[in-house]
Amino acid sequence: MESEPADAHRSIWNILGKILRRIFMLTAWLVAILLSVWAIAALYFDLPFQHLKLASAIVYILALIALCVFARPHSARLAICFSGFALILCWWLSLRPSNQGPWQPDESQTAWAEINGDSITIHNYRDCHYQTQTEYTCQWLTKTVKLSDLRGIDISLIHWGLPKIAHLIVSFHFAGQDYGDDYVAVSVEMRKRAGQSYSAIRGFFRQFTLIYIFASERDLIRLRSNFRQGEEVDLYRTTADADYSRQLFVQFLRRANQLHQQAAWYNAVTRNCTTDVFAQMRAIGALPSGISRFDPRVLFSGEADQMLYERGLLAGNLPFEQLRAQSRINPTARAAGNPPDFSQVIRAGRAGFDSPAK
Repeated sequence: MESEPADAHRSIWNILGKILRRIFMLTAWLVAILLSVWAIAALYFDLPFQHLKLASAIVYILALIALCVFARPHSARLAICFSGFALILCWWLSLRPSNQGPWQPDESQTAWAEINGDSITIHNYRDCHYQTQTEYTCQWLTKTVKLSDLRGIDISLIHWGLPKIAHLIVSFHFAGQDYGDDYVAVSVEMRKRAGQSYSAIRGFFRQFTLIYIFASERDLIRLRSNFRQGEEVDLYRTTADADYSRQLFVQFLRRANQLHQQAAWYNAVTRNCTTDVFAQMRAIGALPSGISRFDPRVLFSGEADQMLYERGLLAGNLPFEQLRAQSRINPTARAAGNPPDFSQVIRAGRAGFDSPAK
């Protein structure tokens, strides 16, 4: 009689053990399948030989299936899947980006800067003039600014129909006695070769390099507010002071110089238009007001404005929904056309922008 409870306990533990083993195996197979799909896609997208891309992906699939059919037991099949992924990953990590190539006209040059004390000279400062989204002429200028004239930072979030995703443009506000208000806009983008177009899926692979575009707002912002269909631009002033703004501006310039010397891969998750901006913020110290690099709104940047508002980093004494509603500049920008004071026109009367430059 005394052995019955012990037998019952052993039976329960045996059942729990079987359940846990099945859960483990199902999880392992799910991971193996996902990694195998990634490996197949990496071959299809990133193999440098165009005529072998599809064939190599098909051969990998067939080899994986054949090996798994004949392998015993399940652990051997899993080992095959993980080993195949590891081999493809090692090859994929060996791919090196380059600044050489037939680039699209609006991304044909990479910005770089000379930093001489208070004087900053930006080379390949872009100034594109648009007739339509795809018809434009670009000038690549040399622009000199004084670091002591830098007063603050504005940000633009560009939405295009995906509520959780937005593109981020950072504008540095200069206020000099000789020229009044001026703005240097910076956009972190995927650099596209001739014939390439934006692709969210390809952005997960080694299809694009990273580029920091330094340009006028009549270029970077007006393109999105006036010419691209379905894009909405929200413009905010931040509470960043002059000292922090100068540190971040110099860090952006240093990053641009690095990319001018050595290209880096764009990645839709780890190195994109928002994650790289926050990476430069971390490079000069802790993120402001306790923002966490692991906050999902860093990656899902469509709500980055709410994250900044919650941390007191957006100017304008309004409830968030009112601040967001009045930040939309598209109607004003389209009505304005292409005036030389475009940056001033799109800010006029908006909350936060009436505060004096520090």
